[in-house]
Amino acid sequence: MKALSQKRRHPFAFVALLLLGLLVTGGLYAAATTVNQAQASNTPEGYSAEQVEEGERLFTANCATCHGPNAEGTDAGPSLIGAGAASVEFQVGTGRMPMQMQGPQAPQKPPQFNEEQTTQMAAYVASLGAGPAVPDDEWLDVDQGDPARGGELFRINCAMCHNAAGAGGALTEGKYAPSVLGVEPVHVYTAMSTGPQNMPVFSDANIPPEDKRDIIAFLQTYDQQGSPGGFSLGALGPVSEGLLIWTLGLALLIGSMVWLTSRSS
Repeated sequence: MKALSQKRRHPFAFVALLLLGLLVTGGLYAAATTVNQAQASNTPEGYSAEQVEEGERLFTANCATCHGPNAEGTDAGPSLIGAGAASVEFQVGTGRMPMQMQGPQAPQKPPQFNEEQTTQMAAYVASLGAGPAVPDDEWLDVDQGDPARGGELFRINCAMCHNAAGAGGALTEGKYAPSVLGVEPVHVYTAMSTGPQNMPVFSDANIPPEDKRDIIAFLQTYDQQGSPGGFSLGALGPVSEGLLIWTLGLALLIGSMVWLTSRSS
């Protein structure tokens, strides 16, 4: 005890204690700063930490069963790490997710989440890894688009599946390309950027944002025009038109034969 008491009275004891206190304080501050930076880095641009936190809660309650508790994917659903906010905006915003049952394709249905909740889940998925983002408003403003050029781009890149009139069409194994008429601009854009279902991904390298805007402008213009030529017949072109003419013509021919034979008798 006497030796310890002498060390406490040593002229450098106060300096040693001060240095020790500074080291401990600095270490704790550095650790806290590292945690804060890690949390900040997980908050995607354009979203808040509160949105990410609330989105994680919604994801755990409604999506984790199929996609895993950490969105790592399961046998029932793919991984969402790197899927991006645009994927959530399309799938959840159009009601395709959550799915009612497993099938060849997720059908569109009334959304189960409102716009705020969809944004929160998009923020959470975006925090898991870099992926396609929800487009800015300037790329959804159809007034700035060129419908004529958008029509050319649509016929080159989309018409083989969605029909030249955007009415949709059948694919293989029970799959189909849905109609793209009357679809919200943000959902048309996010579908092109994420490639949902059987659709290929059209990144900005394939179709730049301004070209996507032109395509959206074409679809909006075409949808507003309606069918000025009369019945659209599903907008399937000469196949449906020829079938209608053949059916009506054959019915008229048979009807005429029945009428003539009844008159002769």
